[in-house]
Amino acid sequence: MAEAGVPEWAGEVADAHPYPLIFATVSGAHLYGFASVDSDLDLRGCHVLPLERVVGLETGPDTVQTGGERDGMELDVVSQELAKFIRLLLKPNGYVLEQLLSPLVIRTSSLHEELKFLAPHCLTPEHARHYLGFAAGQWQLYQKTGELKPALYTLRVLHTGIHLLRTGEVEADLRVLNTLPYVPDLIEAKRAGEHDLLPPAVVSAEVLTADVARLTAELEAARDASKLPPAPSAGPALHDLLIRTRLSDTPTKATA
Repeated sequence: MAEAGVPEWAGEVADAHPYPLIFATVSGAHLYGFASVDSDLDLRGCHVLPLERVVGLETGPDTVQTGGERDGMELDVVSQELAKFIRLLLKPNGYVLEQLLSPLVIRTSSLHEELKFLAPHCLTPEHARHYLGFAAGQWQLYQKTGELKPALYTLRVLHTGIHLLRTGEVEADLRVLNTLPYVPDLIEAKRAGEHDLLPPAVVSAEVLTADVARLTAELEAARDASKLPPAPSAGPALHDLLIRTRLSDTPTKATA
């Protein structure tokens, strides 16, 4: 992989999935632009169950999650079945949007491309709710621990939400979106360790608190002024994609 910190063997982990994958991408700190030397590898994907596991008496699993460790790196692998993934995509769920559109692609397919094409037609101002809630949770964690990681997560989530509501584009990399002068130094500090404390020499807690409050207000204002449609329009196309995939005689095959 071109991105530093994403190992070449990530594809082998994806290929070990028990069901055909539509895609597998990297999420988490690697996607957000501030992976540490000890960051987990967060693989996210979408799989297709065989028809008998959809219509039979024994159905599922809708979610497949595995962990483990390889070469000293913790693994967190989560995949959603296509129907569940589509339902999440049609809700104001920033997680699945970021996973689907992640530029750190481990495995892909023609269905992945179709989903990516339809993703912009799932965006609404309601996505602000996801980003406001995620930011609030990470900010509470920072206030409890004083750690750099949840502080950076808070800033990343707020920047991503503001950009999405203003432009209709999903961008998860804080390095691309950043508007604060101290963030590059915070990212550099985090590279040394996943659970290091916020370095007061880089930014004071007071300045950070003021910036988080301001960015939160900007996200709320972006939501209120957003020109995104009030509801997703991709539902019928995603319904057709799901039915076509269920009835296809050709199994889904994701490639590098």
